[in-house]
Amino acid sequence: MKKYFDGTVVPENLRIVNAQKSIRTNDIENVGRTARHQTMFEMLGNFSLGDYFKKEALQWAWEFLTSPNWIGFDPERLYVTVYPKDEEAKRIWQDEIGLSSDHIIEMEDNFWDIGAGPSGPDTEIFYDRGQKFNDLSDDDPENYPGGENERYLEIWNLVFSEFNHKSDDTYEPLPNKNIDTGMGLERIVSVIQDAPTNFETDLFMPIIRDIQQISDRVKYGDNQDLDVSFRVIADHIRALAFAIADGALPSNEGRGYVLRRLLRRAVMHGQKLGINQSFLYRLVGTVGKIMSSYYPEVLQQQTFVEKVIKTEEQRFYETINEGMAILDQLLAKEKSEQSQMIQGADIFKLYDTYGFPVELTEEIASEAGFEVDHAGFEKEMQAQRERARNARNNEQSMKLQSSLLTEVNVASEYVGYTTLETESALVLIIQNEEFIDNISSGQAEVIFSQTPFLCRTGWTGCRYRRYYRSMWRSLCSCH
Repeated sequence: MKKYFDGTVVPENLRIVNAQKSIRTNDIENVGRTARHQTMFEMLGNFSLGDYFKKEALQWAWEFLTSPNWIGFDPERLYVTVYPKDEEAKRIWQDEIGLSSDHIIEMEDNFWDIGAGPSGPDTEIFYDRGQKFNDLSDDDPENYPGGENERYLEIWNLVFSEFNHKSDDTYEPLPNKNIDTGMGLERIVSVIQDAPTNFETDLFMPIIRDIQQISDRVKYGDNQDLDVSFRVIADHIRALAFAIADGALPSNEGRGYVLRRLLRRAVMHGQKLGINQSFLYRLVGTVGKIMSSYYPEVLQQQTFVEKVIKTEEQRFYETINEGMAILDQLLAKEKSEQSQMIQGADIFKLYDTYGFPVELTEEIASEAGFEVDHAGFEKEMQAQRERARNARNNEQSMKLQSSLLTEVNVASEYVGYTTLETESALVLIIQNEEFIDNISSGQAEVIFSQTPFLCRTGWTGCRYRRYYRSMWRSLCSCH
């Protein structure tokens, strides 16, 4: 939206409304432990690009929240926060909308600014869920709309984007005044359904009930610690199902690594519920049914999504038990030695041999009161990269089957430590002990400029092949 807000590009439509699927993992450790954190959520928004501004935005927001034709909230349960210098917003709320002054709170934080580019004051709307949700005493300084409490829930933020934050830390007016709003669907649903948390709504409870049935050992609501695991799994499977349906796949880099981490984290929480077999894929259909009226793609691609998740689960289950046993031993060892640090070499072994994402090891260690040696881990990773690089340069250690390969002097970079997929140039083809320019049938040995393929047993005796039969297939043949 920045290019529209700053006037660089003129949009076709000056008014936009959307519901946006979002995945964010920066607060992943809070998922399941708080009432409102999710890795996947839907952000509802309306935007004005130089069209309507503050007055209309506030009036329409109030109408949407309070009119019986829409959500129909009791106006007495709504509070707003405003930027102290934004006299116009205060006047509109009080004089034109009719909100009493004790429901309008001035807060210095009500100025949206990321340090550069479009910025401006904002107003947040809070819903008073009532004393039954209050986790603070009446005289607690955080017991107010905008404070850190469970009673007053922020449901909508309306940003009046009218300034450009320049590199010299000054502000200048934008060519047009804009509106940028955001409302979390899960939050608004929890209020409408009077649910204690986002997870006790119809967006999550069908998934949680399925997890409970698969576990057949514990019930949701019986144990606070295990409830966290129910919520984590329900949250993570939603993110996985939608991301995979949208084309993302688990891998060792970028968004693929995010998915792999989510899946393996969910598997670990499944073990806490007594689930010791692949199960996440069985939840995909439930996720799809819940969201099908607006997002049919999960059900449309259910078979594919299930296959991807099940395959990834099975790979992790091959090593998870042994890896967890080793991690438990490491924690016990460090504790006996009165150490509070898991060493980098041990973290690397869990990552390289047992597929434990570093963040997952860190999370488990943190729950047990330990820190992890990130610097030591990076040192081990670099050493492994060097070993792989040296092995590729050693012709004898490769024990290559084709004698012609000893005559080859082309570079082939191994990128498997950071990705399982790469765009690469085909630089050499060998068939029947001859260099050839192209191939239309049969079997050949090929060399690419980059490859993510690595032998299961290491570099010794590894050979890369691509086979042409009825079509090209990407394979790695190791002997």
